[in-house]
Amino acid sequence: MEACLTRIEDPAGEGKRVFLQVDRDAALAQADAMDALRSCGAAPSPYAGIPISIKDLFDVAGQVTRAGSMALADRAPAENDAACIARLRQAGFVFIGRTNMTEFAFSGLGLNPHYGTPLNPWNRTQRHIPGGSSSGAGVSVADSMAHAAIGTDTGGSCRIPAAFTGLVGYKPTARRVPRQGAIPLANSLDSVGPIARSVSCCALLDALLANEALPNLHDVSLSTLRFALPRTYVLDNLDRRVADDFHNAVSRIAAAGARIDEIDVPEFAQIPAINAKGSLVSAESYAWHRSMLQTQSATYDPRVLSRIQAGATQSAADYIDLLEARARFIAQVNQRIADFDAVIMPTVAVIPPRLVDLQFDGTYYRTNALVLRNCAVVNFLDGCAISLPMHASGEAPTGLMLACRQNMDRRLFRCAAAVEYRLTSANP
Repeated sequence: MEACLTRIEDPAGEGKRVFLQVDRDAALAQADAMDALRSCGAAPSPYAGIPISIKDLFDVAGQVTRAGSMALADRAPAENDAACIARLRQAGFVFIGRTNMTEFAFSGLGLNPHYGTPLNPWNRTQRHIPGGSSSGAGVSVADSMAHAAIGTDTGGSCRIPAAFTGLVGYKPTARRVPRQGAIPLANSLDSVGPIARSVSCCALLDALLANEALPNLHDVSLSTLRFALPRTYVLDNLDRRVADDFHNAVSRIAAAGARIDEIDVPEFAQIPAINAKGSLVSAESYAWHRSMLQTQSATYDPRVLSRIQAGATQSAADYIDLLEARARFIAQVNQRIADFDAVIMPTVAVIPPRLVDLQFDGTYYRTNALVLRNCAVVNFLDGCAISLPMHASGEAPTGLMLACRQNMDRRLFRCAAAVEYRLTSANP
């Protein structure tokens, strides 16, 4: 805990941009208490005392939940912990502070004009973006300010920061982890997940968040697994570095005995047309924000505001059509991938852009759409997914994503552990 706080408080570090609130005294007191409990054999779990960061989207008793916004700065402190936060507290994890994020979680890039944007640890002098919306969450772990982070994922908001910072990020089947006490972006798509340094760390946190037993991660061989590699949509417009890393990763996995079948998934290419009259995110975020916009719209990030306001143009019929189209999409894609252990694809199509390259709105919106594209497919599918690092040490960070149908989370973790072992092995 003391080592994490030292890094947070380093004047040359990113602590001030990563954390919107640091609970220094309370965190140290809790760490001391867990040490005392452990010394007499009374620690609540083997993980008691581990410092983790919490995205500024979750209620923590006695704290103000701002969701990275100025519009909620005067909000009353929460009376209770969010349901998922309460589960982690019961296990003895210590919350070191609240992390920065894209305002109201509405972007995959991680920019925040109100509180500053945490800089990506990779090539930091060039000021690359961290990925979002859980931007501070990813950097807090990458910079060892916390040993794991809890974020949310509506279209990639755990997996994108993980891919951009060389970490592991998990998006569970949405209904597995309770979302009470978390400010929503889109109730149809929101999920709660961890960012950490390994598959096993994410599996542990996910099990606690979902109130389930930890899956056995060591009983699967790659030679027994069959992966689907979609040719449609998710391989379009890949950055050269991403394409090379993905090819190398797939080759290593196949060399270890996994069967990888390239398949067409035409439904993926239909997603832009399905959302042509507006997305679930726009419709559902507008429903939550519409009353606050009447008095607080001037305090919003204009780039976030414009996308929320787009929901005002969607009719009830448009929204119902969208829900029905999603149900058809889920049924059709699930049928295509039913015989595979997981789907494999790049997490993000590009390496982390520089902040300076996103100063113009046109570039910002195009880049945001491309960064979100692959991850958002899984949210629309109501599936589960994990991002693993696939780049060479010192190179631009890139992520490999494995995904499954809904409620296949435990199998996905077992597949991911086998893939992680191969990608981190010294063998070529």
